[in-house]
Amino acid sequence: MTVDQPGARRILEWLRERRPAMVALLRRLVAAESPSNEPAVVRQLLATLAAELEAAGLSTRWVRAGRSAGVLYAVVQPRTRGLPMQLVVGHCDTVWPVGTVRERPITIDNKSLRGPGAFDMKGGLVQLLFALRALHALGLRPPATTVVFIDSDEELGSPGAARLLGHFARHAARAFVLEPAFGGTGKLKTERKAAADFTVVVRGRAAHAGVNPEEGASAILEMSHQIQRLFALNDPARGITVNVGTIDGGVRPNVVAPEVQATVDVRVRTAADAAAIEARLRAFAPTTPGTTVEVRGGFGQLPMEATPRNQALWRLARGLGRQLGLELEAAASGGVSDGNTTSRYTATLDGLGPVGSGAHAVDEQVDVTRMAERCALLTLLLCAPVDGAGDDGAAP
Repeated sequence: MTVDQPGARRILEWLRERRPAMVALLRRLVAAESPSNEPAVVRQLLATLAAELEAAGLSTRWVRAGRSAGVLYAVVQPRTRGLPMQLVVGHCDTVWPVGTVRERPITIDNKSLRGPGAFDMKGGLVQLLFALRALHALGLRPPATTVVFIDSDEELGSPGAARLLGHFARHAARAFVLEPAFGGTGKLKTERKAAADFTVVVRGRAAHAGVNPEEGASAILEMSHQIQRLFALNDPARGITVNVGTIDGGVRPNVVAPEVQATVDVRVRTAADAAAIEARLRAFAPTTPGTTVEVRGGFGQLPMEATPRNQALWRLARGLGRQLGLELEAAASGGVSDGNTTSRYTATLDGLGPVGSGAHAVDEQVDVTRMAERCALLTLLLCAPVDGAGDDGAAP
């Protein structure tokens, strides 16, 4: 079904009336601390989210996913046979350890809620839950079966969840990702870079720096050459960034260094650039006699590119935003999200979460005055016609 302009206003007003409830739920979720590396704690939050999803008319299931707290997925009920599937993706883990809320208590004023994990991305989860409540309460029946996917290790790169998420995405006609909006104007994210962690290991030969240095081969000297080669790979015009973040090695001042390691962050916009940069790194060779160079690591996720299907989904969102009085803009992000995974398999739109600031920072906050409009946008997207319908909406 489609939603016309009066329908859009009705949805928005319904959600605006529930702003106090949104703020209360956001405060409750932020208070339920959920660091990625403490699965037992995060499972408690997953149980809370499962109860909220079931209250909105969805059936839920928890799935084990590596060493994380697992994945929660939910399907809107009742299901209509033959409909395509649309995927809504979020994560419940944060970068903040247990005890952060005690050190930095949640604060709320007329405009903002401040607290660890509020912006990235518990605000997005609240908006999802209220969009689903709006569908249920207003009797709106989207043209696709809505499947919710919430993982608990996204801040670690989704090592446990990525494979399962890819399996879901293969079956979906489109995917909406609830990461925070870009910037203070609430831009949607239509591109994301791929990120890779590499380790460059240089091995040489130890010798006494004062007695027989000529018998040694300095790994530090060779690493200095490799670091210059790494930084030379930067190409801002193409969106390629290469940064040597840490260096570790050597024994002591009077020993020619036998081994050094450097960690390297690489980000690119396109899959082609990812392959090209990785090939160049693998080809690194030593220039200092007696040394060797080894390159470890690689790209775990490909970029979310501005593909035709992704751009079509963005244009749909821009048009629906205008029904709500919003002039939406698009942005490219240097960060990686689960949208990088879904974009490999289906049309993906990211950045549908809250407007705010301070992701991973001590001033993290959500603009609560804009949550209703973001919920309404997601509701309209879920109700929009589906192009190129995929399979019959059965959750894998």
